[in-house]
Amino acid sequence: MMKNLVIFFCLFPLVCNLYAQKRQAVVYEININSEINTTSRILLSNGLKEANANNVDAILLHLNTYGGTVVDADSMRSAILYNPIPVHVFIDNNAASAGALIAIACKKIYMRQGANIGAATVVSSTDGEAMPDKYQSYMRSIIRSTAESHGKTMEIRNNDTIYKWKRDPTIAEAMVDERIYIPNIIDSGKVLTFTAQEALKFGFCDGIAESTTDVITQYLGYTDYQLLEYKPTFLDWLKGFLMNPAFQAVLIMIIVAGIYFELQSPGIGFPTAAAITAAFLYFTPLYLDGFVQNWEIIVFIAGLILVALEIFVFPGFGISGVLGTICIGSGLVFALLDNNYFSFKGVQMTDITRSILTVLSGMLLSLITILWLSSRIGEKGMFRRVALLTDLSSSGSVDTQEFNLVGQTGTSLTVLRPAGKVIVKGEVYDSVSNRAYIESGKTIVVVKFENMQLYVEEI
Repeated sequence: MMKNLVIFFCLFPLVCNLYAQKRQAVVYEININSEINTTSRILLSNGLKEANANNVDAILLHLNTYGGTVVDADSMRSAILYNPIPVHVFIDNNAASAGALIAIACKKIYMRQGANIGAATVVSSTDGEAMPDKYQSYMRSIIRSTAESHGKTMEIRNNDTIYKWKRDPTIAEAMVDERIYIPNIIDSGKVLTFTAQEALKFGFCDGIAESTTDVITQYLGYTDYQLLEYKPTFLDWLKGFLMNPAFQAVLIMIIVAGIYFELQSPGIGFPTAAAITAAFLYFTPLYLDGFVQNWEIIVFIAGLILVALEIFVFPGFGISGVLGTICIGSGLVFALLDNNYFSFKGVQMTDITRSILTVLSGMLLSLITILWLSSRIGEKGMFRRVALLTDLSSSGSVDTQEFNLVGQTGTSLTVLRPAGKVIVKGEVYDSVSNRAYIESGKTIVVVKFENMQLYVEEI
């Protein structure tokens, strides 16, 4: 019996080794051949998740891009750096600007003869001019830290131990900052861009190849392999569009403006439908992508309820209104973060900044929209068709008492923001402030009665 056990333990490693040699390697390819934006970020994220789930042997990013948004590029490079399976990149033609940052994050860089990498200065999307230095400073920092993340190699020269960066962070920074001078590489006043041969010489390329097949067979060393490829779906492209920060800001604008106009004219109508639709489009793709948790949606809905209580039950901008506003803003911000309740482990500061800026942009757009639409809904505005303008004063079925109140003074019973209640001649009336908001207890005068509504001003 003991003899059999000894034979088993001696042969077991050999059998495992033979099995490993016969097992077909699995290489997973992700293609990013367009502008770096929300869609490309989603494609990379989904591709990495699928590759990790399949426990593949290697991940190869097939890259060809002129760049894109810094925020999405930063998210993509973070995903590559912290992915449990190393990611290699094959630069088919271009890895410019944000593409250079993504390529430098990969464990190994392979380039086609004639390809280029570099020119990572942050520029405006409108005119192509370089952005102010605060933007360049951030880009310099992340591209330098990305190069540093690959560590150093040790060399022995003349009995001395020398440590050398695998990817020199100063060279990486020169791809952003034209002021950097590196002897025999780049003069000051020029932004660095490498050809394939130059990148190979200075450590920003690990091999020249003409195709992904060459990379896999010549450099990764797999001759018998299975190639899997991430296939983008229509849902990926739709989510990319819906999760674009600019579009999310527009959705926030519609949500806030819809709530505001519905509160001015209570009743389930177009503003409510627009706000509900916008909220659905805002939260649904984030929920499907795993960003939104149930509690974040609950916080958002609780905020809406608190704001409604502030308007209808506890008039005046008090605790209910403040808490409601905070809950709405928090729900919208947290929905954009891949956090676990209040644990932000793994959440990058850039993601938090992007979320806050997106929500604030939407709030600002909503304020502008409210002011613009408010000035155009009425007799002379382009939206006059949605307002009731028929003069009912001559109708025998309408009580004309309110018409007789024009010119009368009274007191504001509640805060008018701009709708509220006033007391005129001992009676309580619903009314609207004709100009600025009016605090409760102020003396008011009725200036007009129009569309079955009293309009007042503070004296």
